[in-house]
Amino acid sequence: MDALAGLLEGPRASGAFLLRIVLDPPWSIRVQDGSPLCVAVMLRGEACFAPEHGEPVWLRPGDVAVVRGPDPYVMSDGMTSPPRVIVYPGQQCVTPEGVELRERMALGVRTWGSDPDGSVQMLLGVYEEVGAVGQRLLDVLPPLLVVSEDMWDAALVAVLAGEVSKQGPAQGVMLDRLLDLLLISVLRVWLDRPESEAPAWYRAYTHPVAGEVLRLFHEDPASGWTLARVAAEVGVSRATLAECFRSAVGTPPMTYLTEWRLALAADLLRQSDATLNVVARQVGYGSGFALSSAFKRVYGISPQEYRGAGPAW
Repeated sequence: MDALAGLLEGPRASGAFLLRIVLDPPWSIRVQDGSPLCVAVMLRGEACFAPEHGEPVWLRPGDVAVVRGPDPYVMSDGMTSPPRVIVYPGQQCVTPEGVELRERMALGVRTWGSDPDGSVQMLLGVYEEVGAVGQRLLDVLPPLLVVSEDMWDAALVAVLAGEVSKQGPAQGVMLDRLLDLLLISVLRVWLDRPESEAPAWYRAYTHPVAGEVLRLFHEDPASGWTLARVAAEVGVSRATLAECFRSAVGTPPMTYLTEWRLALAADLLRQSDATLNVVARQVGYGSGFALSSAFKRVYGISPQEYRGAGPAW
């Protein structure tokens, strides 16, 4: 599992909040739900997305925006009027005066807005938590990124739009997977742009030496890797391995492996009730004590404290 795949192992959609929004101007919605990630797909009309920190961006049909939380953002018709709707944690929707709107503006299955035939239509998918692995990617994303329709094959948009208001067996699971596919497709397009400031570990996947090392670490983090063994697997000297990896990724190979193992451990601690010794073996540590020492050195708290703290979002 590489870090991009890990993004969906962290905030992987599982009963994700997914909604079709249908509106007529004037409209303005301030979202301050604290969610770490939101995917917005423009189906009809136009919308202006304005992050708390950054320049506003217009979305047109076929465009997809990824909004990184937890900072608030405003989506609107572009007018300067103040928000008419405020979204709080738990997807609580109210007017600025506090009047509840979620039920009042319900328009059917996963559909919400002011007019079922409104001139503005979009899909909104909200991931309500992420794991430590996914956070490695989210940390390098801007507050708002947009992939326009002409940048990619947007066939998934039509599929998701066609399924979102249906009811049927396993419909929720189908929508979760479609949302995941849409997100990963959009992020790959955005990160692969020539002008993209993609993280070094992402670009390093195409490096003949560093890329192979990353694949070894990601596919089998629990193995007893040493610098000598990794070099033998890749077919280069230890000196060449160390130099190539540091140049491509920015950290020594064994430092990267430690960070990766601890991120995986952090997710396992939150996502399961496995004992510390079991988690340790799954990520390449000989004992719970060894994992605990490394974990506390990097995260500043013990694994038990981390597990009990719950999501940071």
